[in-house]
Amino acid sequence: MARKRATRYEIIRMYADSERAPVERTIKTGLTLAQAQRHCRDRETSSRTCTEPANVAHTEAYGTWFDGYSEE
Repeated sequence: MARKRATRYEIIRMYADSERAPVERTIKTGLTLAQAQRHCRDRETSSRTCTEPANVAHTEAYGTWFDGYSEE
């Protein structure tokens, strides 16, 4: 009997300004639901709440963005 594969999730970064960045891009794959949710709860996964210099610079370069998750 075949074993059912556990559902996996991917993290997708979505951008508001399609002229400065792609509308969305996959940044992580193969996550459990708990891992995907934990990632998206992090304040550094949104241009509105991030404070780390690399993420602030990313916002300046590409505009408004946030990370979400989807079933693979």
